[in-house]
Amino acid sequence: MTTPAPSRLIALLAERSAKRGDFVLASGRRSTLYVDCRLTTMHPEGQLLIGRAGLAALKSSGWAVDAVGGLTLGADPISYAIAHASALAAERNEGEMVRSFTVRKEAKQHGTGKLIEGAFLPGDRVVIIEDVITTGGSALKAVEAVRTAGGDIQGVLALVDREEGGREAIEAAGLTVISLVKASELLPHIG
Repeated sequence: MTTPAPSRLIALLAERSAKRGDFVLASGRRSTLYVDCRLTTMHPEGQLLIGRAGLAALKSSGWAVDAVGGLTLGADPISYAIAHASALAAERNEGEMVRSFTVRKEAKQHGTGKLIEGAFLPGDRVVIIEDVITTGGSALKAVEAVRTAGGDIQGVLALVDREEGGREAIEAAGLTVISLVKASELLPHIG
């Protein structure tokens, strides 16, 4: 399922985050498209647009959501933007606040030794956040960590779906995927 992203979000991603060339991705695959979402997700306008679009996607999904989060670092600014947008909406009596959290790549070796940081509680109804879906591996790693910690996974929300099989891998694990933007929507706008 893809929810319509505002045209300004697509333009901002195409302008700031997407590049054509010859790239090796984190998955090890080669691609002619590289999308570094952090250049948009950490930009003030990107935060605003992503928070609004992400919250709208959650509301239209029908999922019951207590918290959002995913594997650090890509998911972090998206989760925080959605939490912030939900707090603003709650102030206007337009819904409940959604908390955010971060899944570490490995548990801390000091302090409490947590793998999940932030406002996550066992029993939370959770949507896993992903910046870019390529193989689906990062989202599935976050799903496993949250389930192990007692979270109830509602689905996965991605900023960009590269349309390279990751969505299908996540769906094969029994989860619904919502993406705000597909790679095919970005391509016509990349210079």
